[in-house]
Amino acid sequence: MITFIDDHRHVYGVEPICRVLPIAPSTYYTHVGRRANPELVPPRAQRDRMLTDEIRRVWEENFQVYGADKVWTQLKREGIVVARCTVERLMKQMGLRGVVRGKTIRTTVSDGSTPCPKDLVKRQFTAERPNALWVSDFTYVSSWQGFVYAAGRT
Repeated sequence: MITFIDDHRHVYGVEPICRVLPIAPSTYYTHVGRRANPELVPPRAQRDRMLTDEIRRVWEENFQVYGADKVWTQLKREGIVVARCTVERLMKQMGLRGVVRGKTIRTTVSDGSTPCPKDLVKRQFTAERPNALWVSDFTYVSSWQGFVYAAGRT
């Protein structure tokens, strides 16, 4: 919105544009003032700018494989005090990600054209007598050897 106001303020003026857009003129003028004088930028934004450079440096020095935890730990080692969630937030804003090891396993491949089985018990899983209702399920459990399929019945 600020860019739009900058582009059209000479034609329409700031206040008329702000009346149409959901922005107060004071917000626009505050933003313009911060662009002109960097000392007016809030302390958090100033610190974020400094931390962004440090986070990128650590991430690049470590072959772009470090995630937020390891970047945060390295910054701590270097004496830069910062919250882990701040490192995570800034890395997300910068589009930096660590390497995710292992491959993702897709356990279910849905086919929307195939009709679902009928719900014969109408989601009522209690039986009135023994052997009146049989329900089974299976799940995937990750192990060192791969996935193990566990089945159960009631």
